[in-house]
Amino acid sequence: MLLDDDASSDDEYADLDWDNLGFSIKPADYMYTMKCSKHENFKQGQLSRYANIELSPSAAVLNYGQGVYEGTKAYRTEDGRILLFRPDLNASRMKIGAERMCMPSPSVDQFVDAVKQIALANKRWVPPPGKGTLYIRPLLIGSGPVLGLGPAPEYTFLAYASPVGNYFKEGSAPLNLYIEEEFVRAAPGGAGGVKAMSNYAPVLKALIRAKSRGFSDVLYLDSVNRKNVEEVSSCNIFVVKGNVISTPATNGTILEGITRRSVIEIARDYGYQVEERVIPVDELINADQVFCTGTAVVVAPVGSITYQNKRVEFKTGSRSVYQELYSTLVGIQTGVIEDKKGWTVEV
Repeated sequence: MLLDDDASSDDEYADLDWDNLGFSIKPADYMYTMKCSKHENFKQGQLSRYANIELSPSAAVLNYGQGVYEGTKAYRTEDGRILLFRPDLNASRMKIGAERMCMPSPSVDQFVDAVKQIALANKRWVPPPGKGTLYIRPLLIGSGPVLGLGPAPEYTFLAYASPVGNYFKEGSAPLNLYIEEEFVRAAPGGAGGVKAMSNYAPVLKALIRAKSRGFSDVLYLDSVNRKNVEEVSSCNIFVVKGNVISTPATNGTILEGITRRSVIEIARDYGYQVEERVIPVDELINADQVFCTGTAVVVAPVGSITYQNKRVEFKTGSRSVYQELYSTLVGIQTGVIEDKKGWTVEV
């Protein structure tokens, strides 16, 4: 559903410096909104111009953090098509997160349709091939008013978009991670395994401190023993030793990343042995290669990890495992490699 003629100026690009996008908000023209009351189902949503929204000061999301979000991307192919990558998995993950946070959620079809509409309405904001992607951010919030602790009486699903380049300021250069020993990201029985909004602000303290010391991001350890690797602030982590690629198992404290899942499948296709298990930090330190995965970061090489004031460096470069996996993943996402898995959805 488009609102006016300029909502889909098919062959025009927005007036942006496509060579220097970075990863910051540049709101595309349109957002999508859908509402429902508690114990009801979401109905048909609608597109509107990107604008501020109105919320009660007592909205559950403002007072108690009742909200989840997702992140997915639209890609422009060399022949001008717009592709989405596995949006059904984002929809399913939002449903799981919503259930954990006692919220109704859109159906998978409603979610995918909303993402398609956002990509189409904001087509001129999808960067040229090789220049970036259109990052689409769906939100599900408790928008109704509450005072005592409890689920909101009303919920709002929102989706907006922004063109983006590389997530890290290093661009495609290897990351330098810092292993955090004071703060933890998640604990057993908590909500670390879902994309709850309330999971993210608590990592800022450690992240800002690490960045002030020159590191790219923080790698967290488990909260019980403080000796097993969990995940980075905004992405999953993989460890390479010989022909074996290992990543921490998603046991309730680690987010089940969609890029993570896709990379595991691609790696197995290439003949690597992929293990999802507990990874002691000592094993990480002795790895041949390390890389991170996520919608925002894609597949990013790790050049070094600092733990207890000791810096360990890892192999990176053109013959690295991450490069092979990155090239295949991005090739499928951008239509350069034939999608034999049914992962992409054309808008």
